[in-house]
Amino acid sequence: MTVKKKAAILGATGAVGQRFIQLLADHPQIEVSILCASERNAGKPYGEAVNWQVPGERPTYADHMILRPCQPDFEADIVFSALPSANAREVEPAFAAAGHAVVSNASAHRMGTDIPLLIPEINPDHTGLIEKQRQNHGWTGFIVTNPNCSTLGLALPLKALDDAFGVTEVNVVTLQAKSGAGYPGPPEELIGDNVLPHIGGEEDKIETEPNKILGTLAGDTIAPHDMVLSAQCHRVDVLDGHTEALNIRFKQTPTVDDIKQCLRDFKGLPQEVGLHTAPASPIEVRDEEDRPQPKLDLWAGKGMATVVGRIRPCPLFDTKMVILSHNTVRGAAGAAILNAELLIHQGLL
Repeated sequence: MTVKKKAAILGATGAVGQRFIQLLADHPQIEVSILCASERNAGKPYGEAVNWQVPGERPTYADHMILRPCQPDFEADIVFSALPSANAREVEPAFAAAGHAVVSNASAHRMGTDIPLLIPEINPDHTGLIEKQRQNHGWTGFIVTNPNCSTLGLALPLKALDDAFGVTEVNVVTLQAKSGAGYPGPPEELIGDNVLPHIGGEEDKIETEPNKILGTLAGDTIAPHDMVLSAQCHRVDVLDGHTEALNIRFKQTPTVDDIKQCLRDFKGLPQEVGLHTAPASPIEVRDEEDRPQPKLDLWAGKGMATVVGRIRPCPLFDTKMVILSHNTVRGAAGAAILNAELLIHQGLL
């Protein structure tokens, strides 16, 4: 019988924390043993403190667990961080210094030169930064991160296409779900029947994170990819699911059929070794002229796949397409859980 890794969740009552609680129910390798929250909620049972907002069934296994402060005074094999970035900036290094393996959804440390920014299908070798990170900071633990929710949906098809044809330039326009701002999202009087053409900090993340993720591990540093990305981000009146419209320029211009086959064939280490949370196909291609749609395609691969459709020639670039990904599953808690499964597979936990 496999002994499960003991996991703590920082920020357990928030939207991403709730997704962790939901997705880790009955996980074969990981057991939630400690929940941490703000000082205001510390000492309360989880079921009393949480205002459950996440769609889908609410598991009850955590209801009687007593919330603790976000302080590294306990034992756990994995510490999942669902903290706001402002809090994560100080709290996560404290946990790493105390010997914890921190698997973070927060943006605070993503672009650190010695911090892996992981998508296991793309750059599992970037965990090679961990030893250098420990040396640099004097930590016995470490921090690994997953990308921004829109970056993650974007990076998977870009990786497949770059390996096959060489991606040089990408223009992306996002239509991002309300839940990306936390459940239930912006107030109805603001978002209802409306499009908000600004999401603070989002465009910068999309224009920089893929270069690190698709970069090459060279010794103890990442040589970033040289593709150029331009992003425009919008919040729309959709609960879950980030839609992105892409225009892509390649070194070698492929046909539409070549692109579809490339995307359908793409797999990575999680699929090869059968990591529990990994979808069988990380990219699903739709041939219908009106797909993907959040209502129809959100749960592809149990919410862990990127869905690609409307692939066609572009008169300005080479190719244009539309992608969809689940922002709170693959784009947040599910990504961190898959990262933890990668660390277990690599013997780093």
